Amino acid sequence: MAESLHKVTYIIEGATQTFDAVDGENFLDLAMQHGIDLQHNCGGVCACSTCHVIVRQGEEFLSEMEDDEADQLDEAEGLTISSRLGCQAKIYGDVTVEIPLINEEIRYLFHEGARKEE
Repeated sequence: MAESLHKVTYIIEGATQTFDAVDGENFLDLAMQHGIDLQHNCGGVCACSTCHVIVRQGEEFLSEMEDDEADQLDEAEGLTISSRLGCQAKIYGDVTVEIPLINEEIRYLFHEGARKEE
């Protein structure tokens, strides 16, 4: 049986990138496979909120939020009603998510690499 593929679109500073995801894949793993810099200070084990994304479309195609994820999201900068952790939200349909600008600031503060020029 062939795996179901879903279109996942990332919005990063207004630009979009779309990739195929298989059932049950999460935003963090998919981002890492395609060179998208979605922060994950805890290594993707739901122990921080740096992989915070905002679901812009397709929230109904994501796994239910569990208590651990909700607790960690309370710490996220720029929290919205549509916020999820990229390491926890599993994909089961076409979805669009935005990576908040705060994630770029976190990369600059805590990881190697040059900050983008304004």
